[in-house]
Amino acid sequence: MVPGGIGLVPSGILMPQIVVLPHVELCPEGAVIDAVPGKSICDTLLENGIEIEHACEKSCACTTCHVIVREGFDALEPSEEDEDDLLDKAWGLERESRLSCQAIVPEGDDLVVEIPRYSINHAKENH
Repeated sequence: MVPGGIGLVPSGILMPQIVVLPHVELCPEGAVIDAVPGKSICDTLLENGIEIEHACEKSCACTTCHVIVREGFDALEPSEEDEDDLLDKAWGLERESRLSCQAIVPEGDDLVVEIPRYSINHAKENH
């Protein structure tokens, strides 16, 4: 481990962490996940047992995977126009909002993400 909690993988690439703030249904205790740079936040959460919604199958066509990046937002690549247009429809939109299917984990920077309590998903069964 290097200072700040970031680990090194054998290839020397910095291994960032994603801290997921507690969410009543999806992650009641919160979580700290070792993330792979270059993977989406959505894929990283799903691969680590956090069942974030992704109604459009991660194709940037809905807002169900909306997250708020509380720390590390500026380390992410800027969002594109399609994502911004969709985010305008997201519940609880904030300046640090991103679609987790489009936000790619950066190399060497930890992230703190919050999954909003609600999402706009008309097809959700348990609402």
